[in-house]
Amino acid sequence: MTSVLAPPPAGSGLKAVPGVGGIPYIGSTIAVMRNPIGTARKRYAEHGQVSWGWLLGQRTVTVHGPEGAEVILVNRDKAFASGPAWSYYIGPFFNRGIMLLDFEEHLHHRRIMQQAFTRPRLRAYMDAMAPGIVQGVEAWEPGGAFKVYDHVKQLTLDLAADVFMGVELGDAERARVNGAFIDAVRAGTAYVRFPVPGLRWHRGLQARKVLEEFFYRHLPAKRRDGGDDLFAALCAAESDDGERFTDEDVVNHMIFALMAAHDTTTITLTSMAYYLAKFPEWQERLRDESLALGKTELDYADLDALTGMDLVMKESLRLIAPVPALPRKVVKDTSVLGFHIPAGTIVVVPMLSNHRMADWWPDPDAFDPGRFSPERREDKVHKYAWSPFGGGAHKCIGMYFAGMQVKSILHQVLLRYRWSVPGRYELPLDTTSLPSPKDGLPVRLDRLEQSR
Repeated sequence: MTSVLAPPPAGSGLKAVPGVGGIPYIGSTIAVMRNPIGTARKRYAEHGQVSWGWLLGQRTVTVHGPEGAEVILVNRDKAFASGPAWSYYIGPFFNRGIMLLDFEEHLHHRRIMQQAFTRPRLRAYMDAMAPGIVQGVEAWEPGGAFKVYDHVKQLTLDLAADVFMGVELGDAERARVNGAFIDAVRAGTAYVRFPVPGLRWHRGLQARKVLEEFFYRHLPAKRRDGGDDLFAALCAAESDDGERFTDEDVVNHMIFALMAAHDTTTITLTSMAYYLAKFPEWQERLRDESLALGKTELDYADLDALTGMDLVMKESLRLIAPVPALPRKVVKDTSVLGFHIPAGTIVVVPMLSNHRMADWWPDPDAFDPGRFSPERREDKVHKYAWSPFGGGAHKCIGMYFAGMQVKSILHQVLLRYRWSVPGRYELPLDTTSLPSPKDGLPVRLDRLEQSR
């Protein structure tokens, strides 16, 4: 039965948000976790762009489409806060990361943090990554059941250790840190949101302790010795008026940055690998493009020349948004597209399903990188039709680093290997947290003759 979230103020001319509450606290949680795109399409067909329901224990308004996304993400009247919304999901595990700060405090931290993502810094990160990418990709063993996700995740964590942390990790510590990041991310969508030993929430809290201990242990040396890595950059970064991060700030930002960097990059590369396996003509086009550069390692200036890779990356980000939804908490009564949203409400911009709306994208479920070509530019239908990196003040600070890393890794893979999946294979996505393949994406990986 349809119900309304809250009656609008008398004489406001606003509409009440419609929806179906369902079972209190549970509502559509299970349906959204299992089939986010199908659930979103059903809700949009029944209730339109703005609707409400229970999700993970909260009354949540879902805002479909780019018009609503722009209102929320641009946040002109400062009615939507990122920190309180994300804190409910991941706050105990990624405390005071850049995405969990708001307004003046967020701007202050972002100005300091931006010093770690200048063009000279990006060039230094790219140079530092190059040997690790070559070594990591070269070590892959061809075969008929090569799990892309698992290998890429290991590679991106190794690169994060080199480029972000500047710390040598032994196998045991690498496994411990990687496991801690996995547990911390998965804890955010726990059904049981208190520390029952053995369940997701408890494992996430334990993971946070592991990560804090790791960074605090290495921080004094990093403050003293510096370096070209992100850890050193955050230790040294300062605002125009000379303000610098405290030790606690550095640790909080490092834990969040590493999660954001290696998890989302892994998802993007895995998605691209899947579509390039399903559409070998695109794989060959990208391989020809990389071979045409005549370089075993990319320079920063080469990134813009990989135009085909750019198209495939954008289309993969459209079809499988690494961050599937962007939540905000309403801090004062406001409205979205003519609907009254009272203070205290959680609103969500569902990027995973927004990118597949037939109202905005022709043939939305089809893999078609050409839709981003200069001749077509289907993403130009609205500024927020394609927004995997978010928007407004909280737009991803590492988006250029992410693109640089994805291209650097895929370039090396294309030069060495060809990969494929059976004709009827469809990627089984686990959408209970960040979207990842349930089976690790097994492919047949063959080494190219010229790479021997």
